[in-house]
Amino acid sequence: MSVKLTKEQREKAVSDIKYYYSKEREEEITNLAAELLLDFFLKEIAPQVYNEGLKDAKAWFTAKLSDLDVDFMLLEKE
Repeated sequence: MSVKLTKEQREKAVSDIKYYYSKEREEEITNLAAELLLDFFLKEIAPQVYNEGLKDAKAWFTAKLSDLDVDFMLLEKE
């Protein structure tokens, strides 16, 4: 799985990485270094985060479907 960013998203992410390094680590890094770090995170970390999001969405939908079953049972006439 490959995460694709728009040009604007990529530029913002690179800028954010550079800002983080500047403020948190008191280091300056180049655009290339920030882009390589971003590529690493997109390749190695993003799929795991995406999969966790899918699990959360599935759990939410499963709960909602369960609620729907109860709602339909309450509507049934005797």
